[in-house]
Amino acid sequence: MSEITIRASEPEDVPDLTELLNQPRAVWGTMQFPFTGVAQRARKFESRPETHLVAVIEGKVIGTLGLGRQEGRRAHAGVLGMAVHDAYAGRGAGTALMAAAVEQADRWLGLTRLELFVWTDNMRAIALYERFGFEREGVMRRYAFRDGEYVDALGMARLRG
Repeated sequence: MSEITIRASEPEDVPDLTELLNQPRAVWGTMQFPFTGVAQRARKFESRPETHLVAVIEGKVIGTLGLGRQEGRRAHAGVLGMAVHDAYAGRGAGTALMAAAVEQADRWLGLTRLELFVWTDNMRAIALYERFGFEREGVMRRYAFRDGEYVDALGMARLRG
């Protein structure tokens, strides 16, 4: 298996990010819409969170993770969102991205709370987050519309200190 490199995203990553986020499983597991073009993704890329990481294998972006710090009285908290290319799922990209994000949050951003939402039927992702110390906080019923029906989301958080 090729080595996974984690680095900050760059504008030239937009075509690979577009391909990744248009994959059926990536669309299913995130709040992304299918059939998003490169030009539209490039516009969204300009408003990415302060920490936007990519997982790369042999020059190809195969995973992405955004970590955004909240503001005001919630400045101690960060919100995560991530996706891995369907063809590379199960090869360690999610684990590598989470490890980098947790280190960034703990050692450089001083965040004491990391939070995320995950579909309640995405057991693989829930298991990954729990390995990194995230705990289940609650279910938001009918949280979003996915593939023709409303689905529930699980709120999870990792507290430090």
